[in-house]
Amino acid sequence: MNNLSKLSQYGIFLAFALICLVLALSTPKFFTVSNLLIIGNQVSINALLAFGVTFVIITGGIDLSLGSMVAVTGVVAATFAHPDTYPLVVPLLAGLAAGSAMGAFNGLVITKSKVPPFIVTLGTMTIGRGLALILSKGRPVSNLSDGFNFIGGGNIAGIPFPIIILFVAFAVCSVVLNKTVLGRYMYAVGGNEPAARASGIRVSRVKMWVYTICGLLSALGGILLTSRITTGQPNAGAGFELDAIAAAIIGGTSTSGGTGTMTGTLIGALLIGVISNSLDLLNVTSYYQQVVMGVIIIGAVVLDGVGKKD
Repeated sequence: MNNLSKLSQYGIFLAFALICLVLALSTPKFFTVSNLLIIGNQVSINALLAFGVTFVIITGGIDLSLGSMVAVTGVVAATFAHPDTYPLVVPLLAGLAAGSAMGAFNGLVITKSKVPPFIVTLGTMTIGRGLALILSKGRPVSNLSDGFNFIGGGNIAGIPFPIIILFVAFAVCSVVLNKTVLGRYMYAVGGNEPAARASGIRVSRVKMWVYTICGLLSALGGILLTSRITTGQPNAGAGFELDAIAAAIIGGTSTSGGTGTMTGTLIGALLIGVISNSLDLLNVTSYYQQVVMGVIIIGAVVLDGVGKKD
């Protein structure tokens, strides 16, 4: 492994540590417990989406419909989350089922039609946004139960519940990717799809699973967001797919497939959250955040491409 390849793999960890060190020296508020909990809470939704799209990118795909799935699942969950209407499990299952169904639809169209994932998910992004507006009749779905609102706004022993969900999801996704047959198949499909197919791997089934899991994690993010803002917003999640894809790429997931880790994606999501938080603490206008993230994404992709060259 050459030096550039090592930098593309481990540079994100060094960059994250360096940025945290600089911020700790620049502002004493950064390393306070309250601020770290704020960062974790803010990062939780993007990280969940990023975990899902990491699976997809590892197999050589892409999913641009994440933000729309957040909106649809949030509206669906909110519809069943009114007080004294259904037990808490109903809106949760309804939202997760909606997200899984949308993810499975993406996988089905991609595997059966052979249309590039970019085109398919661009279409479902528009379809999903329309469905969210239809289901909500263009209005926010409000009056949610206290139990549902706790999911995104409550805490256990002082730790925000979204952070707990984040690390549980991280642990589960890491096990799936590193310790299961499905995870090994994901790397195989992304690394060399024809070879994976020739070795007996059912590539279409792997992709179906990957997009369904991505939809499930997007639904979980949609439920968290809806609970946090206490309404199901049909316009919620706009642009979320870009932040999630950015977190995965910044974390070392290769855009050409076959490479990626959940740890790297988590660090990528935290880096985005830390940069956003630091701009607020340093009273820097939020407009600069988009410029900074664009530069970081380009740098990550360049390192990824250069590191693969002999």
